[in-house]
Amino acid sequence: MKIEFAPLSLPLQRRLQTAAVVQWVFSFLCLAQCCIAAFIGLLFTRFWLLSVLYAAWWFIDREAPLRGGRRIHLVRNSAVWRHMKDFFPVTLVKTAELDPRQNYLVGFHPHGVLAVGAFINFGTEATGFSTIFPGITPHLMTLSLWFRVPFLRDYLMSAGLVSSDKESACHVLQRPEGGNLLAVIVGGSQEALDARPGSCTLLLRNRKGFVRVAIERGTPLVPAFSFGENELYDQVSNPKGSWLRRIQHRLQQIMGISLPLFHARGIFQYSFGVVPYRRPVNTVIGKPIPVLKKYKPSDEEVDQVHQKYLEELSKLFEEHKAKYNVPEDSHLEFV
Repeated sequence: MKIEFAPLSLPLQRRLQTAAVVQWVFSFLCLAQCCIAAFIGLLFTRFWLLSVLYAAWWFIDREAPLRGGRRIHLVRNSAVWRHMKDFFPVTLVKTAELDPRQNYLVGFHPHGVLAVGAFINFGTEATGFSTIFPGITPHLMTLSLWFRVPFLRDYLMSAGLVSSDKESACHVLQRPEGGNLLAVIVGGSQEALDARPGSCTLLLRNRKGFVRVAIERGTPLVPAFSFGENELYDQVSNPKGSWLRRIQHRLQQIMGISLPLFHARGIFQYSFGVVPYRRPVNTVIGKPIPVLKKYKPSDEEVDQVHQKYLEELSKLFEEHKAKYNVPEDSHLEFV
């Protein structure tokens, strides 16, 4: 006997979607601090042994983020992520097939403020990645800093996230059986400082490390552009050379993360808050760029492949921008 459940009412769906997004924003802003506080706080309670045992496990497991992580399909398939996906909504668009016998290095652009498109598409199954690209296992790189936070490291690895070290990238891409996709947000957290509605500025002109890794492993490069990623938040004006931008750059050098002063809407009102705007995000995955393997490529060889990547990324943007309501006179700017 098949049991069917009545569909949720629209107001309830919207509440669940908003709640899912709120927990994500909270995770981005506060979860690291809460995990550290919980780890230290337990040491001063009768449950101190939990922190001691976790510390021992943490030491034993310290290399896991560099060895492909430890994904948990139950976490990746959680209904929370589906509600978060529907809030905007987020869509994954395929333009070419990916051969499951090969590994791929995907360059994701732009970072946006919270990299929503990257996480939902590669860190969860909310948009159906495994169905769209059968036989391909996605891995998303994030700052190694987050894997030094107790409890948070396990949460991130359960979603398929790995450390943004070269060693981590090589481990994923060197698997001979193929079928692995490594997504890199090339602009990094520094690019988040330029994330605002209408912006087409990508921090990519001198970012060539991912290209060098692809050549050393003979891994095809795949450009990906997330239309709408920069539309989710407004940001306090911080033009280059301003005192605010200088402070943000200085803090990034010290802390390893950027601190954009962003705002959008609230939970119960639409005037101000840190909940993102309800605007569509469409992540378009381009066609693979073949890369000839060479263990120690010269700078000229890296530049040549990098230029090819820029051209293919620009072509991907130009071919799809009209479909996602990007003005005709808008073009990618590489800095």
